[in-house]
Amino acid sequence: MLDDIIKERIKKIHQLKKLGIDPYPEKTKRQFTIAEVLNNFASWSKNKKKIIIAGRIWSLRGHGGVMFCDIKDETNKLQLVLKSDILGTEKVKHFEKYFDLGDFVEAQGTLFITKRGEKSLLINDFHLLSKSLRPLPKAWFGLEDAEERFRRRYLDLLENEEVKKRFIWRSQIITNIRNFLNKQGYLEVETPILQTVYGGANANPFLTKLDALKIKLYLRIAPELYLKRLLIGGFEKIYEIGKNFRNEGMDREHNPEFTMIELYSAYQTREDLMKLSEKLIKNLVRSLNKEIDNSYILQKLWPRIDFEEFLTKQIGLTFKDQKNSWLKKAQELGVENINPKDSVEKIADLIFKKLRTTIKNPTFIINQPLTISPLAKQNPQNPQKTLRFLLVINGWEIANGFSELNDPLDQKERFLMQAKLKKEGDKEAHPQDQDFIEALEYGMPPAAGLGIGIDRLVAVLTHAPSLKEIIFFPFMKPK
Repeated sequence: MLDDIIKERIKKIHQLKKLGIDPYPEKTKRQFTIAEVLNNFASWSKNKKKIIIAGRIWSLRGHGGVMFCDIKDETNKLQLVLKSDILGTEKVKHFEKYFDLGDFVEAQGTLFITKRGEKSLLINDFHLLSKSLRPLPKAWFGLEDAEERFRRRYLDLLENEEVKKRFIWRSQIITNIRNFLNKQGYLEVETPILQTVYGGANANPFLTKLDALKIKLYLRIAPELYLKRLLIGGFEKIYEIGKNFRNEGMDREHNPEFTMIELYSAYQTREDLMKLSEKLIKNLVRSLNKEIDNSYILQKLWPRIDFEEFLTKQIGLTFKDQKNSWLKKAQELGVENINPKDSVEKIADLIFKKLRTTIKNPTFIINQPLTISPLAKQNPQNPQKTLRFLLVINGWEIANGFSELNDPLDQKERFLMQAKLKKEGDKEAHPQDQDFIEALEYGMPPAAGLGIGIDRLVAVLTHAPSLKEIIFFPFMKPK
């Protein structure tokens, strides 16, 4: 059936060309969006103002002397009315024969209200702007599979206004983040995506190569170490919004390519950035408050819970318990990707990722272990823990931040410890970055850093069930 429709439309294209009509002209005389037309409908219809609009044909009905056609642009929808006593019988027949659902049309005419009370444009001229070969899904029920929505997002956006609205919200959220940070005195910067040494997180990277220099390169897993170089270079309040890449599994919370914001503040602490992240997110909630209800995020107190204490309360284990006890508990909970060689702290982190789904209200989980926090300052009250925090909202890990490690000797020891873990089979252990150590030896001011997953934050604020709903083109398994 679909093949027959496509063949018929290709046939129409050839016929139009024989008539001297270009099915894909370069220019249009479009004057107004449909939203502008509707906003000025009363005065323009009263004055019989001639206007030219353009859009995609969304519905067709009627034949012979009168035809009705709904067209849509990005802003709204409007009915076109084609009458043979105005256009001539031949021109109406031409429209009926050659124009299909999905085609783009330019229409000129005057505004009026039909007997049924529908705002419309009475056409005195029209032109084809783009001939579609495939019918829209609603015409042949070709987008029923939920996975197809993500594979062919362009059709999903056409068919589902709520999906489109969620992406508009995403853009507004990112704009509001920029405006907020700029007002706070932060400077937006850019750092390399292609890196000779990946770093800034515990993750498995994507590997590529630079033919010109015959060297290996990695897609960045985080911009952290380059942003810290800028702190060393004298910048005090900086942020970057950009893509990161991690060669890991895909699920409702993970996509191999994702958007993050990282910011760094000299002379500030973990506590300062917890307050900043709370202020920022509450600001975003208020900006969307008329459209989306996130009132639970606006609660006055965002609690702080120790990482180990949270796990002890949930599963009854502490870091003093044997590894076998942690491994057994991980298996009971159905935690995947457990390596028996992993440290207790690494296993605890994987268990935490499983259990954080029970946290609904905004909560800071603090004092993560040293072993899994190679770039954070030690907690002076417990050297085996760090001055780090995670922000969890509605079960999603939204942000990660800490008072930054600026001791080059300590950082070098941490890298050596990570190298040992990597040798023992931990693919996500942090690599050594000698160039960063050298930069650190020149001196970095006391500072704090914060990373926020933009995709996850948008998912939480727009009540999306998964990242696939708020990434335009999420990565999909090949068919």
